[in-house]
Amino acid sequence: MNALKFSIEKELEGRLGRAGILETPHGIINTPAFVAVGTKAAVKALTPEQVRSVGAEVVLANTYHLYLEPGAERVKSFGGLHKFMNWSGPIMTDSGGFQVFSLGSAYGKQVSKIARPQENYIPDESIIGNLAKVDEGGVIFKSHLDGSLHYITPEKSIEIQHNLGADIIFAFDECTSPTADFSYQQVAMERTHLWAERSLNHHHALIRENKRIDGVALFGIVQGGREESLRKRSAEFISKLGFDGFGIGGSFAKEDMETVVKWVNEILPKEKPRHLLGIGEPEDLFMGVENGVDLFDCVAPTRNGRGGTLYTSLGKVNIRNAKFRDDEGPIDKKCGCPVCSTPSVEQPPYSRAYLCHLYRAHEMLGGTLGSMHNLYFIINLVKRMRESILENTFLEFKQKFLKVYHS
Repeated sequence: MNALKFSIEKELEGRLGRAGILETPHGIINTPAFVAVGTKAAVKALTPEQVRSVGAEVVLANTYHLYLEPGAERVKSFGGLHKFMNWSGPIMTDSGGFQVFSLGSAYGKQVSKIARPQENYIPDESIIGNLAKVDEGGVIFKSHLDGSLHYITPEKSIEIQHNLGADIIFAFDECTSPTADFSYQQVAMERTHLWAERSLNHHHALIRENKRIDGVALFGIVQGGREESLRKRSAEFISKLGFDGFGIGGSFAKEDMETVVKWVNEILPKEKPRHLLGIGEPEDLFMGVENGVDLFDCVAPTRNGRGGTLYTSLGKVNIRNAKFRDDEGPIDKKCGCPVCSTPSVEQPPYSRAYLCHLYRAHEMLGGTLGSMHNLYFIINLVKRMRESILENTFLEFKQKFLKVYHS
C-alpha cells in the first residue's frame, strides 16, 4: 500500500499556499497543520488525552533521545510508539540530524537553527564539538546521559525510526549554523544529499526485508542555509529522489525565512507534502502557510507554557507578572481551550490570578494548564488558516490577526 495519500483541496490564489488532506495509516491530517512535539514520546506536562483535547492530529518524537532512552528496540517490543505512548493518531519522528548540529559545532555556543543578531559565532569545518564529530559516514557522539560513545549513520537513523514505528520519518541530514560561511554550507549540503540517497535506499531495503504492508513514509530534507544557489540546488536534488514528502531544514536568519521557504517550495513538487522543521511562532506560521508549507513543528508552545509565557489574541503575556495576581478573567476571552472556555456555571474557566499563583508557587499544574492553552492556541490558529484558505479569506485573516496580535 502507499505510505501516504496527499490531496489538495484548494490553493491560495496568487500564492503557493494550499489546504489539503494527508492520509496516513493511523489517521488523517488536515493540512496545513501544526504538529505537537513529544520529544521523548511525551508532549511535556500533558497526557495524550489532553493533547487530543486541544485539537492535535499528529505528534512528533525525537529519534536521538528515544534511541538513548528507552531504546528503539524496547519501543519496538511494545508494538511501536503508538502503543508505547498510547497515541492512536499519526506520529512523525525526526532523523536525529539536528543533534549533529546542536551537539557538534554549536555545542555550548548558544547558537540555534534560526540566526538572531546576538549569534555571531561562525563555525569552521575543522572544529569538533564537545560531544559530536561529523564525517562522511555519519556522526560519532557522546551520550549526554552517560558519556557513552555512539555512531549514527543514515542507515542507523532509518533503522531506529523503523523500530519506533512512526507513520512519517525523515532522512538523516546535517543542520548547520545559519552563520556558517558559504563553503561550509556547501559541504554540509552535499553531505546531506549523500545521506539522503543512503537513507532512501536503506528505507526501501528495510521495507522489502520486513515485508511491511502498514506503510511508512520517508521525507527528504532540503538544506543549504540562507544561500539562494544552495537552497535551490538542494530542492532540485532532493525533489528528484522519490521521497514521499519533504522537510525544509532550518539554518537561516529569521529575516530570510520567507525568502528561503519560497525558493524551496517553488521547486518542490506540488503533489507532495512539505514540512517546515522547528518553526512555530504565529507570524512565521502565516508566512509558511502562504508560501506552501503543509506541516510545522516546534517546542515553543509547550516550552513557553511551562515557563509562564502564554499566547493570547493580543500577543504574549508573562502570567507571572504581579498585575495578574488579582485578575479574575481567563487567559484569553476569545480562546476556546479547556483552560479558558466556560463549559458551565459550575465549572468556570481558570483565572489569570490562579495561573499567576501556580507559576509563582512553582506548582506543576501551572505548566500543564499553560501548555494546554498554548498548544490549543497554535494548533487552532493553523486550523483557522486552513479554513480561511477554503473560504478565500486567508490574506484578510492574516492581516487582521497580526495587526491585533502585535498591537
